[in-house]
Amino acid sequence: MVVTKIDEAEYNRASELKAFDETKAGVKGLVDSGVTEIPRIFRHPEEISISSRDSGYSTIPVIDLGGLKIEDSVKRKEIVERVREASETWGFFQIVNHGIPESVLEEMKDGVRRFHEQDTEVKKRFYTRDPTKPLVYNSNFDLYSAPSANWRDTFALMFSVDPPNPQDFPIILRDILVEYSNQTRRIGILLFELLSEVLGLNPDHFNGIDCAKGLAILGNYYPACPQPESEQVD
Repeated sequence: MVVTKIDEAEYNRASELKAFDETKAGVKGLVDSGVTEIPRIFRHPEEISISSRDSGYSTIPVIDLGGLKIEDSVKRKEIVERVREASETWGFFQIVNHGIPESVLEEMKDGVRRFHEQDTEVKKRFYTRDPTKPLVYNSNFDLYSAPSANWRDTFALMFSVDPPNPQDFPIILRDILVEYSNQTRRIGILLFELLSEVLGLNPDHFNGIDCAKGLAILGNYYPACPQPESEQVD
């Protein structure tokens, strides 16, 4: 889209952001309303769009945890070394064969979809920008500070030592949120054991100071874009 000086003069980004946010319907609400053109607030500056697509791609480290299912000290040392390398060079890594049942993963994905595709009036009860709420649903946590908005809606569940009351979760995905959080906590405990060993500490060191009690779950939803050919939208 070519932006003219007249376009710039008529464009009040702050008011458009506020109007979008106050609908509490997110990007899904735009799609449901039949929008045929991507609103200006979602368009990236041209220089950002071009540079982001010119950057190279790399493969992040993938660590197979399957070897931990058997008592094999040699295999465990190999995995600890992989964690060390990934942490030092990347700062993060992907894990496979973690033991979370595929049925749980699929049901969690379905739960995310169910939440975002339910009636807008039901979702509005959870729409907030208050991070202290048990579950935060909105579109773009950095809506008012980012140079452009992303074409997605998100719910976030975050807690530290004291988990929230499951009764505060949306009923449409309450059961799977509880099950998924239990499964990911188990994996968190294992990962903190490995990270402790990476640093030459007792395997229980990080878990002993409650590092594994924090949890963050994000459920992103990307509605169909009315202009999928556009290079200015993520």
